[in-house]
Amino acid sequence: MSKITPCLWFNGQAEEAARFYVSLLPDSRIDYVQRNVIDSPGGKEGSVLLVGFTLAGQTYQALNGGSNFEFTHAISLSIDCKDQAEVDRLWDRLSDGGEPVACGWIKDRYGLSWQIVPSVMLKFLADPDREKAARVMKTMMDMVKLDIAALQAAYDGHA
Repeated sequence: MSKITPCLWFNGQAEEAARFYVSLLPDSRIDYVQRNVIDSPGGKEGSVLLVGFTLAGQTYQALNGGSNFEFTHAISLSIDCKDQAEVDRLWDRLSDGGEPVACGWIKDRYGLSWQIVPSVMLKFLADPDREKAARVMKTMMDMVKLDIAALQAAYDGHA
C-alpha cells in the first residue's frame, strides 16, 4: 500500500465502483474488501465498508461512508492516454451512465470526475512557440472529448 492513499466516499456503491474502475486500466485490481464488523453509518454488519484497490499502479480506497456526499470537479482523476483509441475506449466506458463535460472532462456514473487526456497534450501546451500552444489550447477549449488529430492540426497551424 502507498503511504498516501486517496479515499473515495460512496453511499453503498464502493465495491461496485471499485470493480468498474479496475476494469478500465491495466495494472489494476481489487486488493481487499473489508466488511462492517458491526452496524455503522456505512451499513449493516457484514456489508461492505471499505474496498482497497489498485488503479494503474496507484492504490485507492472506496468507502461506503453512509451519507451521500457528492464528488466535485475540485478533485478528478486524470488518465494519460497514449493514442486516440485509448481516449475513445475510456471515454466510451466512462460515459456509459456518466456525463461528458468539456475539455476532456467526464463525470462517471458515480459522479467522480475524470480527465481523459492524450499524452501529446503536455508537449503541445509546453511548446516554446506560444502561438502553437495557444492554438492547441483554443481548439481544446471548444471540445468535449479530446480529438488528437484536431489538436495536432491546430498545433501544426492547419486548423
